[in-house]
Order: sequence, then structure tokens, then C-alpha cells
Amino acid sequence: MNKSIILLSGGLDSLVSLGYSKKFTNYNVELALTFDYGQKTVKEEIEASKKIAQYYNIKHEIIKLDWLKNITKTSLVADIDVPEHNFETKESSASVWVPNRNSLFLNIAACFCDSEGYKYIIYGANKEEGANFPDNTEEFRAKISDCFKSSTLEKPTVIAPLINYSKSDIVKIAVENSLPIELLWSCYNTGERHCGKCESCHYLKKALLANNQEEYINKLFNYEN
Repeated sequence: MNKSIILLSGGLDSLVSLGYSKKFTNYNVELALTFDYGQKTVKEEIEASKKIAQYYNIKHEIIKLDWLKNITKTSLVADIDVPEHNFETKESSASVWVPNRNSLFLNIAACFCDSEGYKYIIYGANKEEGANFPDNTEEFRAKISDCFKSSTLEKPTVIAPLINYSKSDIVKIAVENSLPIELLWSCYNTGERHCGKCESCHYLKKALLANNQEEYINKLFNYEN
């Protein structure tokens, strides 16, 4: 069977990548990896990922990368404020960049592939973030997948099922297929609810509104935002 592993942050893209893969593909997703690299929302991400993995009845592993915190100077990790949404510019995206994050995570997943025989690695790249983040592009996906043909024994293929979809498309998939949106955590800030002000919240709120999903805004976000 197509034994597969998924990178699961607990956010919209990883949740829908998992739900989509379970429902519409023959990728047999058995393991989810969540990474603790000192991000401010690590508690929320782990809790969301744990609930999502339990929902889909797959094994869940948490990988600690303490050293990555030490070399990350931007606001997801460092002791500086996460900027409020700034019209999706490359500057605002750079303010939440974590050095070589997806490549690192995928390489760690490839280690599990060699050890446990996984044939596919799934991650939540999407069209909108691909415009500003190079590790969310089809070019990156294809090249790192090709790299694993030389660097591993199992030669796993990297899959990004949502790479041609916008956030609005992704929410539409979630709604039409009754995926558990209420379990996700996409916010760059810590708290009991999404802040509603950071760039990630902006993308999520805009996509929910485009799909007439105000009920999830009430569930996920601070009311005042």
C-alpha cells in the first residue's frame, strides 16, 4: 500500500491536506509529524495537531528542534511582536520566515521514510503562500522530491495536494467534505482564540467569509477582531 506520512502543524492547510488525502486519494496516511522549534504558538499547534491526528486515527509524533529557535530572528520565534496583517507583501512574509523550515521538516520526514518504509510525504503548500514563500512552490516540491531519489533508500515522493488551491478553495474543500475546521490552529499569536490581526488570521478569515462560514469565525476568533 501507499504508506504515507504527513507534516501536521494543526493549521488549515495541513488539516485539509490530511482530510483530502484520506478521502480522495489512495495515500495511506499512517503518521503525522509536528515540530517544536520554539515557536510562540507551539502549545496551540501541538494541541490542535494532536486532536486532528486523533480524529483521523493516525499516529502522532512531536519532533523537538531546539537549535532552530536559536537561529531564528523573526517574529514567530524571537521576542518581538508578530506584525499585524500588511497586505500580503513580501516584507510581511519575511517577518514570519523560519530559516529553511519546510525543507528541514521534509528531510526529517524522509528519515522516517527510510526507517519505517513510508513511500509518500504530504505537506500543506498552497497557491497563495507560494507567491511569497519559496518552499510553498511547485518548483520546490518537485526538486526536493527529486533530491530524495538520491539521498534516501526508500526514495519517497513529496506530495502537496493543495498546491494549486487558494485559501478560499481550501476552505471550500473543508466545508464541502465536513472536515473538522473547528480543530485547527492557524494564528501566529498565542491565546485561547485566534487573534484575528496577524497575516495568517487575515488569510483564514478572508477564506471563511468567502465561503459564508461566519459560524467558524465566531468559534475560532476573538469577537472584537
